[in-house]
Amino acid sequence: MNRTKHLVKLLIFALAAGILLLVGAGKGLDLGKGFALDLAGVGRILLVIFAVLAAEHLILLLISLFKTENHRARTYLTLTANSIRYIAVIVIVIGVLSLLNVDMPTILAGLGVIALIIGFGAESLITDVVTGFFILMDNQYNVGDIIEVGGFRGTVSEIGIRTTSLTDTGGNVKIINNSEMKNILNRSDNSSKAVADFSIPYETDLPKLEARIPELTAWIYQCHPDIFKSEPKYLGVQALSSSSVDLRFVAEVGESDIYSGARILNHDLFVGFRGLGVECPFPQVDVHNK
Repeated sequence: MNRTKHLVKLLIFALAAGILLLVGAGKGLDLGKGFALDLAGVGRILLVIFAVLAAEHLILLLISLFKTENHRARTYLTLTANSIRYIAVIVIVIGVLSLLNVDMPTILAGLGVIALIIGFGAESLITDVVTGFFILMDNQYNVGDIIEVGGFRGTVSEIGIRTTSLTDTGGNVKIINNSEMKNILNRSDNSSKAVADFSIPYETDLPKLEARIPELTAWIYQCHPDIFKSEPKYLGVQALSSSSVDLRFVAEVGESDIYSGARILNHDLFVGFRGLGVECPFPQVDVHNK
């Protein structure tokens, strides 16, 4: 989708720049009452803007062509794409000011003073940028990693100069300032455990059922070798509830499959136990008369 967007914008801006280049110099247009519009000057300004935007989207298009599963490489690609947008804006501003015959050394000196003033009032902005730099250097997380921060768990979809974007399993995107990325739990390099508790009636012959559980867990693993990294394990009786005996099962999965793995495990345990003649329990109430 991004590739198509960049290609369309590249064609539009390149076409606009080409038309302006072919038209060449224009003439002044008298608007009356002492006002005049230098069409040639406006044309040159538009040419600079369209040419820079075309170059920006050409670079972004080329970056989008790189496909890699390496999280570190993806991080630098997204950071480069993010930086290109800022650079394009700076180049356009400098180019337009130059065409307007603005004294650039004076402007740059003034911008330095303004930046210093803004810097004192935008401490959080500077903190975000500096923190983002150390995040990259320390390799704390990369694009594609699954992390948890501030109670929000998601996949890192973008690391920018100021912010980091996380996308959860529901497609919700949370944008967090880099300075707020603290106490990060990076789950990508670790295996996770999909946990399922299955309840059986008290009337079940538990020792006899436990003797057949290895057969059931082996069947579940054979059905889903792409989800489970090893055969699910039966840990034993988790709880003695009011109307059932709760059995706990765990399976080793990748972090990205932790929820789907639990759902699959629940489903197959239900089907498997029913095949073994074990039905789900129902609430029971004993009434005693004196």
